[in-house]
Amino acid sequence: MDLSDLRIFVAVVREGGVTRAAERLRRVQSNITTRIRQLEEDLGVALFIREGKRLHLAPQGQVLLGYANRLLALADETRDALQDAKPRGTFRLGAMESTAAVRLPGLLSEYHRRHPGVVLELRTGNPQVLASAILAGDLDAALVAEPIADEPFEKAPAFEEELVIIAAANHPRIGKKGSNLPRTIIVFEHGCPHRKRLEDWYATRNEMPERMIELASYHAMLGCVVAGMGVALIPKSVLTTFPARRLLTVHPLGRAENRAWTALIWRKGAGSANVQALREILDSPRFASPRRVRAVGAA
Repeated sequence: MDLSDLRIFVAVVREGGVTRAAERLRRVQSNITTRIRQLEEDLGVALFIREGKRLHLAPQGQVLLGYANRLLALADETRDALQDAKPRGTFRLGAMESTAAVRLPGLLSEYHRRHPGVVLELRTGNPQVLASAILAGDLDAALVAEPIADEPFEKAPAFEEELVIIAAANHPRIGKKGSNLPRTIIVFEHGCPHRKRLEDWYATRNEMPERMIELASYHAMLGCVVAGMGVALIPKSVLTTFPARRLLTVHPLGRAENRAWTALIWRKGAGSANVQALREILDSPRFASPRRVRAVGAA
């Protein structure tokens, strides 16, 4: 049983016979008759009660008619969806913890306002985990910190973040040349680009922290920093979500060390209408900073 058989069956029912169905479908009558008999043989039931040249829908045919109409409507809807550039269906988006906490509330709210028919799903993780999920087909796109491999992905700049070291209140100024380097750092798991940036920051000063505390959320990290357990490297924007901001000290990095781009990435050749819709929002004046606009223009 295929869709063309169902279309012929429905046409015979609607037109009241083979002759008019053949005219409507622009087929010869013998072809219509043959296809109906083949469909009946395939299903193992009689779809019509035959009285001479007249056909009456059998009970089994009445059952099939309901399913046939639904299947054909679904097939037409599928074809329209594939040919239509409008966002639709489920959009599976990944993001880093910091991006999800600070950047996504406004971004996803705007997405939902523009495209209410799209179902948004969100997964958080480090860039390596999210990139692997895209390649495995579990995510459609993700917002991750660079660097990102060029070969399997397409990407567009999304946000520029200022990175800072945070410590407990009254912590001595962390010197640019290695003075007052804290011995304990609080980080995410391996694969977090900010962890790598902090480790590199120590390495350029010929130092290494004596202890690393791994945590799974920024608010847990901020709480531990407030308690004096260590320092952390975070996007400065994360502090806007932390009510106890006054209990922290912020230590800026040098200009060559304090900037990081978050990019929207998706599998090469898989830029769907849902992904394009998100790119359009990122390009809008509300979300695009001047530096991002220049970066997009240079890409």
